[in-house]
Amino acid sequence: MSRCAEAAAVAATVPGADVGNAGPRPPMVPRQASFFPPPVPNPFVQQTRMGAARRIQIFFLGIILLPIRAILVALTLLLAWPFAAILTACCPEKLTHPITGWRRKIAQPALKLLGRALFFSMGFIVTVKGKIASPVEAPIFVVAPHSTFFDGIACVIAGLPSMVSRNENVHVPLIGRLLRAVQPVLVSRVDPDSRKNTINEIIRRATSGGEWPQDTVTWTWQGYAFIQLCILTWCQPFTKVEVEFMPVQAPNDEEKSDPVLFAGRVRKLMAEALGIPVTDHTYEDCRLMISAGQLTLPMEAGLVEFTKISRKLKLDWDGIRKHLDEYAAIASSSKGGRIGIEEFAEYLKLPVSDVLRQLFALFDRNHDGSIDFREYVIGLAVLCNPANTEEIIQVAFKLFDVDEDGYITEEEFSTILQASLGVPDLDVSGLFKEIAQGDSVSYDEFKSFALKHPEYAKIFTTYLDLQTCHVFSLPEEGPSPPSVSRNKVSPETRDEGTSDKKDD
Repeated sequence: MSRCAEAAAVAATVPGADVGNAGPRPPMVPRQASFFPPPVPNPFVQQTRMGAARRIQIFFLGIILLPIRAILVALTLLLAWPFAAILTACCPEKLTHPITGWRRKIAQPALKLLGRALFFSMGFIVTVKGKIASPVEAPIFVVAPHSTFFDGIACVIAGLPSMVSRNENVHVPLIGRLLRAVQPVLVSRVDPDSRKNTINEIIRRATSGGEWPQDTVTWTWQGYAFIQLCILTWCQPFTKVEVEFMPVQAPNDEEKSDPVLFAGRVRKLMAEALGIPVTDHTYEDCRLMISAGQLTLPMEAGLVEFTKISRKLKLDWDGIRKHLDEYAAIASSSKGGRIGIEEFAEYLKLPVSDVLRQLFALFDRNHDGSIDFREYVIGLAVLCNPANTEEIIQVAFKLFDVDEDGYITEEEFSTILQASLGVPDLDVSGLFKEIAQGDSVSYDEFKSFALKHPEYAKIFTTYLDLQTCHVFSLPEEGPSPPSVSRNKVSPETRDEGTSDKKDD
């Protein structure tokens, strides 16, 4: 795209008096279009709202069903515990070899039967579709979506495969012994090497030729607590569950060299079978969600689809976490933890003007009149950081340094910003004091501020592009274009980023 076309595209984003009624926007390039918001804003929280009639029904049914099912569940668990103890006796918490021999032959069938009895006593009626594959044919068994504690039904139906579970779960009385009986892969959320160790352990078991049970991979985060879930479920007359075993999926040659492709294909097939959307949220999003809550933002404000954002924008955890602190400083005073045009202007210490609306509109990707954290991160990476180069900083400094003495005074700073923002009576004293150490700004001070605040880079480049477009649009012979301010950048010096041309 030519410089003039770029400037025209930027200029087309200027809204009217209301940000929500913005005019035409520049078409998105493929890279931008790939950052559409996820179909599910927060997949980590499961919420169920019940009306008054439903609550009354649960109350009266619970008086009868709850004590009966609690007794049946307790008896089943007590019967299962001796078999689990036999299976795990003299075995370390983290197994290095699969449990074999007579213990497995005796205890495994009994635990499978008691597992089915356990869920039947809870009121579950389970139907099964598809064919269960053997551990040799499919050493890894993936269950989705994992949103409740009752997902263990799929594991019981599949023959008690090994599960990926939190390390803390094996220390729960009674339940921990039963969990150890299925020879789980234990994950620690406080160990930085836990993810790598878990992957290596799954690979080791999956390539054992069927010696280990199938490995089950599931994941959940926030929803009903265990006791709440049990009470709500046991107070129902019955709960229907369907478990579908899909055909075994094997990676092709391309997917063997890039496991992410294979994982993405399997995930897509499972989502299509379930009729649910797919997002790129990961455990890092959970960490950001917790950080957002600590910064007094709504927890969902921290969700950005970390995997997609980090891969496409080349950002790491520390960089995105730093952006969250910046975002919180702007959005903490607004309702809902989102940045409106007023908060945006206050943060930049600039008035609401057409140029500021242009910048705000570029951040506001879904055109709802506000900027969420995801839009903020994408905007900084796609719009501001590429514009915040050494060349742009040099040109911007020379643009402000009207008398070319190597320093920017408050008068020079005010003159250029008034012209670029189109606000003749603009007061920039607050912004100038934030940049300057004294009465003037050196290049080093200006550069340091620009690198810490890339949001201003887009304002500089927009102003320069519009001036360049104006120069290019003039006839080859004719009067020189009127100066918007005392300092004007010509196309030649704009491209080289070396000097400016004064209009004396």
